[in-house]
Amino acid sequence: MASPETSPELNKSARLEAVVALIDARSQKSERASLATFARAYFERVDPEDIAVRSVEDLYGALLSHWQFARKRESGAIKVRVFNPGAGEHGWASRHTVVELVNDDMPFLVDSASMEVNRQGLALHLIVHPIFAVERDKSGTLQTIDTRENQPDWPRESFMHIEVDRLADPAARAELAAGIERVLGDVRASVADWKAMVAQLRAVIEEIDAQPPPLATEEVAENRAFLQWLTEDHFLLLGYRRHDLATVDGQDALRLVPGSGLGILRESATETALSSSFAVLPPEARAVARSVSPMMFVTKANSRSTVHRPGYIDYIGVKRYADGVVIGEHRFVGLFTSTAYNARVAEVPLIRGKVREVAARSGLAPGSHLGKAMTHVLETYPRDELFQITADELHEIATGIVQLGERQRFRLFVRRDPFERFVSCLIFVPRENYTTELRRRFLKILIDAFDGSTADFDVLLTDAVLARIHITVRTTPGNVREVDRRAIEAQLADVARRWEDDLRQALNDEEGEARAAPLYKRFGSAFPTAYEEAVSPRQAVADIRRLDMLDSKAQGGLALNLYRPLDGPHGRLGFKLYRSGAPIALSDSLPMLERMGVRVLSERGYQIAQDASAPLWVHDFSLQLAGSDDIDAEAIAPLFEESFARVFEGAVENDDFNRLVLRAGLSADEIVVLRAYAKVMRQTGFALSQAFIETTLATHPRIARMLVALFKLRFDPAQGASGSKDGGAAASQVNAIEQALAHVWGSSSA
Repeated sequence: MASPETSPELNKSARLEAVVALIDARSQKSERASLATFARAYFERVDPEDIAVRSVEDLYGALLSHWQFARKRESGAIKVRVFNPGAGEHGWASRHTVVELVNDDMPFLVDSASMEVNRQGLALHLIVHPIFAVERDKSGTLQTIDTRENQPDWPRESFMHIEVDRLADPAARAELAAGIERVLGDVRASVADWKAMVAQLRAVIEEIDAQPPPLATEEVAENRAFLQWLTEDHFLLLGYRRHDLATVDGQDALRLVPGSGLGILRESATETALSSSFAVLPPEARAVARSVSPMMFVTKANSRSTVHRPGYIDYIGVKRYADGVVIGEHRFVGLFTSTAYNARVAEVPLIRGKVREVAARSGLAPGSHLGKAMTHVLETYPRDELFQITADELHEIATGIVQLGERQRFRLFVRRDPFERFVSCLIFVPRENYTTELRRRFLKILIDAFDGSTADFDVLLTDAVLARIHITVRTTPGNVREVDRRAIEAQLADVARRWEDDLRQALNDEEGEARAAPLYKRFGSAFPTAYEEAVSPRQAVADIRRLDMLDSKAQGGLALNLYRPLDGPHGRLGFKLYRSGAPIALSDSLPMLERMGVRVLSERGYQIAQDASAPLWVHDFSLQLAGSDDIDAEAIAPLFEESFARVFEGAVENDDFNRLVLRAGLSADEIVVLRAYAKVMRQTGFALSQAFIETTLATHPRIARMLVALFKLRFDPAQGASGSKDGGAAASQVNAIEQALAHVWGSSSA
């Protein structure tokens, strides 16, 4: 444990005192007290680790730089500076680009500025955000600065020191400064007009009370309750406008009521009077504006928020009526608050009615298993979707989700925004299949399918067997493709399939469900990623059969498989060794294989890790036959596998006689006969070495086969030349082989 003397907090305190000492030594006497107060409050909430990695000189320089930057500021102005501090130019240095801000204190400053930094693709390295009580003269020159606690009645100013990835390009620094100034301008507009927007929302409620729309009493009451609910800390108002419904060139249009804009919807000098977002809607969507019902719609705008959090802005349109006819719209934009997302669906106006209707239409008893499942689906349904979806759409999708149950099935549910600004896609996929890479593939497929521009996602992972991915594809009104949902679902399901899923199917196909189930339970998750990338699931079934037999043997058991790769070139073979317990060292297996007449081109080893069992190993060799040789791999495999196993176990010798397995098609026992002849010949003084004999027989495999056949005819009781009723026939065969050998020998001698 670290001693108290070296704790991060004490280290931070010591560094700050060193900064104050520099202030006392270097600053003007008239500013020392204010600067010391400024320094202690400036770094008060900074992480000690961030203090520790900066020198005292650089801490002092950053502090003094911000102090000087804040000396003069006009009332209501946003001061932003983005620069790269250098010791030669500024007297202090940072390896990052620094953003200095001075602004009136208000909500959402830090998160909005951070959002803009992230939007421009930069990483945040440090944020220092003290708030001070200040006094300025009429020209905006700083007179006095103090903490909020000491001067509770003075105006508050926010000081922000932000460090981001270093920007060498001056244009990039200018873009960052402009972006931050723009979003803080939106923050100021929203905060400044917040009370006016709340008042306007309440005025709309009073308008409904004074002159109810010509709709059913229940519908009016529910919409009114929703507007009242918004005022109770459930909606962050960012902007408001009022529009008149007009006819322009024979088309419905929304015309801005001059002077009605508030917050981020304040009118600009260059803005047109007609709503551009309404004008691009397809005719069917624009026609909804004229219809008496519904009196309100909740949707997502086609732009992201620059205030507080970066999601798409929530758009609430309330129709205006006169004499039973729609004459315009009240437009509120903002963001639903966390309390809105956390409230139970039964407590949220506009949602609760849909939920009750869907539950009733389902016909499920509330206390039954399926009834509880329906309740869970509705409670956990994406909240933004619940505000926007119709009861019919919700009933269809919720019923489909309940029918999924706990089965590991793939499903896609699609809902189109009536204004064609987006397509909402709910994907259910087995939880074990979900990965970040899979989600990226889903996004690409859906963007391509609906001709979208971008897409957002939200993932729900619980202890349920299915993961839910909610993908919202942003589209252009009038350009949303018609798609076959089942075809898209099949495409998504195909990319979601794992190697393990294909292995399960392959086992079912080849072994039957009864046999496949226990095999998949043992081996389904046992193979490493490298194996899955190199071996197809159908090929893996053959390996599983051998591993299953091997698993029942003692430690060190061995199984083998010689095969011809499907796409291998001439003379190429594959050879797999299966081992329980310890792997086989390449230095052990390589000499054995080479002495059997093959070149080893490569070897890949895989550990098969079963739960609570000793590991199994698969060694996959790529072999090349010598020269222009080729063989019938299926026919020779039993001989090759048996010979290698006996050499590996030490039952037969590891020498070049073993090349006769592939060259002559001889078994290990038949090769033992030839090996014995060679050794006897050496004992009788035969001049040629065993190596010479091995090479000669490998070069003339026909002679080797005839010698073995001759031995069997002479000494095998089952087919010998004496002692059997067929001795005459056997003697005739012996004579034929001897003559053939003489002929071959004579040809070789010539």
